[in-house]
Amino acid sequence: MYRFDYEKPTSLEAACAAVAAGGHALAGGQTLLASMKQRLMQPEKLIDLSSLKDIQGICMDKDALVIGAMTRHQAVAANAEVIEHIAALARLAGGIGDKQVRAMGTLGGSISNNDPAACYPSALVALNATVQTTKRSIAADDFFLGLYATALEPGELVKAVSFPIPDASGYAKFKQAASRYALVGVFVARFASGVRVAITGAGNGVFRHAGLEAALTKDFSAKAVESVAIDASELNGDIHASADYRAALIAVQTQRAVEQALA
Repeated sequence: MYRFDYEKPTSLEAACAAVAAGGHALAGGQTLLASMKQRLMQPEKLIDLSSLKDIQGICMDKDALVIGAMTRHQAVAANAEVIEHIAALARLAGGIGDKQVRAMGTLGGSISNNDPAACYPSALVALNATVQTTKRSIAADDFFLGLYATALEPGELVKAVSFPIPDASGYAKFKQAASRYALVGVFVARFASGVRVAITGAGNGVFRHAGLEAALTKDFSAKAVESVAIDASELNGDIHASADYRAALIAVQTQRAVEQALA
């Protein structure tokens, strides 16, 4: 590690001012601190957000579940309201990393980093969530812009995410054994207006699949997935899995997510 300045503001206003002045926001630190140790990132000042109580916690707001940006993964996984209303989201949070990662990692940190194999982006997109920031509200479809890129502007922080309650949902992930990131993860959510399917781990960022959505809107069953062709031409291929293998995994994980939703 190297020398850097460190601040721990106790108000969101102070945190925003510190970040706007050039500080780098520190949420759970599960990516940032490892990147600093490897000199991949070298911020001169860290702004620790862990004391900001007003962007922590989980509550219901009319017909939506609202989760604060600094809420830890383990809190999402264990929360009774999440389990009752969006059990797939609780299951997703409970499968992130290991116990130590879940104890420190946060929802806001994960989506702001937007790792292409992270789990939470698929939940936000499939559930048609809204990201509430210190400046505005951003639809999940507009928030994730690609590899480690989001719609956040300099000095803008995530405050919370609002998740509409689906009629049914499921999340299935095929893990990379060492990192426990998703080789492919598929989140399926059924609403009265139709089915949304979001895929992580297979491309340069989370994406929806129109063919799967159309088939499952017509027939919400695992068998309906068999009729959908998964194009491997734009999927990732690397040392862990080829693009063709990921295409096959998308079909299998979608079927598992649907079965989970129906169960």
